[in-house]
Order: sequence, then C-alpha cells, then structure tokens
Amino acid sequence: MVRANGAVSLRELARVVQTSEVTVRRDVRALEAEGLLDRRHGGAVLPGGFSRESGFPHKAHLATAEKNAIADAAAGLVEEGEAVVVGAGTTTQELARRLARVPGLTVVTNSLLVAQALAHANRVEVVMTGGTLRGADYALVGSGAEQSLQGLRVSRAFLSGSGLTAERGLSTSNMLSASVDRALVQAAAEVVVLADHTKLGVDTMFQTVSPEAITRLVTDEPPPHEDRAAAELQALADQGVRITVAGATGTPSGAVGAAPVAHSGQGAAAGAEGEGRPGGPGGRPRREVPLPGQRSRHHPPGGGSGAQLRTAPSIAQGESQAMGRVADLAPRRH
Repeated sequence: MVRANGAVSLRELARVVQTSEVTVRRDVRALEAEGLLDRRHGGAVLPGGFSRESGFPHKAHLATAEKNAIADAAAGLVEEGEAVVVGAGTTTQELARRLARVPGLTVVTNSLLVAQALAHANRVEVVMTGGTLRGADYALVGSGAEQSLQGLRVSRAFLSGSGLTAERGLSTSNMLSASVDRALVQAAAEVVVLADHTKLGVDTMFQTVSPEAITRLVTDEPPPHEDRAAAELQALADQGVRITVAGATGTPSGAVGAAPVAHSGQGAAAGAEGEGRPGGPGGRPRREVPLPGQRSRHHPPGGGSGAQLRTAPSIAQGESQAMGRVADLAPRRH
C-alpha cells in the first residue's frame, strides 16, 4: 500500500489488514528498521519521501474520514457574503463541497476540483486564476496564476499541503505549487491551514506558509499513542496558532481523550478565550489545555474542573452530531 500510494495512515493500514493500530505500529517500526519505509506521525511513507508526492487518485483515498471532519469544521468558519481563497488539495476539495451551501460567497481558487465542486452552487461566485494546468493535483500554477492574484484581497485563505511542522510551517514537495500557495497567502487577511494528523511533523522541500503566518490550523485528533503529533500541535499553539481539533466519524461528542470539552451552551463564553496571539498587541495570557489523548495535569485554584477544550461552531447542528465534536487547543502558560 505504501509503495502504491506514497503514504498511508496507520488507521487505514489497520482497517485493510483487519488488526489493531498497536499491531500495525509495531510492524511499521520493524519495516523501518529494515529500511523499507519511513515512519511519520500516524502513518508511513516510502524511504526518501522528503521529495515524494502522491498523485491525486491515491491521496483522495487517504484519511477520508479525517478530511471530512476537518472540512466540516473549516466550513463553520465561513460566513455569508465573505470572499475567500481556497487552494488545491483533497481536503480543500471537501471544504468546497460544503461551501456550496453558503449564500453570497465568493471563492477564488486555482484548483479545478474546487471549482468543479462549486460549479452548481447558484449563490456562490467562483473566480479562477489563470496559469498552467498541473495534472498531478488538477491545479493551475505558474506565473499566470501568480499574476492573477496580484492586487487581490480576501478575508481568509484555506490551504493544505504535504507536511506541517512548528519549525517551518506548511510545506509541499512541488516548487510551482508552493509558489502559487504563497501568492494565495499574500491575498488573505487570515490563513487557515487544513491538515490531517498524518501530515503533522512531516517536512517537505518547499515552504508555503511560515508558522508566523498561520492564523488557524484545523486538524483531526491524533491517535492516542502519537505523542509526537500531539507535541507538534502544542508547539504550534505555543507560537500563537489557533488549533481546532475536529473529531472524525464515530468520535463521541464532547470527548477528547480524557480531556473535558465545553458543551454548545458554553460556546459564547469559551470562544472568547484564546483568540489573541500570545505576546502580540492585545494578546491574552497563555493557559494550559490538555493535549488530545493526554490527561490534564493542570488544576486551577479552588478545585475547578481545569482547563477545557472549547467547542467551535459547525456548519449545521445535524452534521456536527454525525461528524463528531470540534474543540480548540490553546497555548500553554509559561
């Protein structure tokens, strides 16, 4: 599977071979020791995968449940009448399918797949960039795409990539794609990165968005034993990136590992916390929030319940029940 797809998640491997993730993780370690593959957070890639890129048909079948949950959470950030840019990728394609329901929306994109998903949305205006078609991900790239974005200004950019680290931010393995993504970032007041847990800690050749430029990351909950992925999330949160963790199908509503989650009735109060970037003008104090899959060790004076993961709005209440819960991860107090 790794040879065919370039990368595969532990969850997908466990599903295909009908065994537990613990068993798959042990087998992956053994294969890595033999030099047959490289481990990544929540998955495995071919050796030398630093510059390896899977084609769209393969990526479309990886981490599908996680991508759906991420797309649901990201769609809840978009309001009626907004203008946004949406980059190329399988996760952004899922987001586009949900944006078709947002009236008065203007979407600027270099992705044929995003445009196709919105083609029959009567209340959404789609603006395509120019450029040269790149068949690997059905995206328009090159100087034509970049020049068409000059002078553009929108509220948000939604981007995905091949890897995400706290040190370098979002990256991709293709130079042309990276250049267009950087132009998309320049056009937006806020940058929202969509990345499932298999991309956390993965570093590829070309940086597209620095950590300082990322406003929010929407991701899924790493598997319980992926401490490095959880640490990567916390490192990003400590740099001021707002982290939204979306639960995949089957995740019990209101549960993130052992950490409590505020219910929808608490959303207005809870959502007011943690919105400023730490250390910046108007930034709020950092506070400890349990990482996904870890128990809270922080207890405030007075015997309170401790820090909580905060609920975030979803595009529809019915879908939030189907796709699981959404919670935000805040930076630690230093």
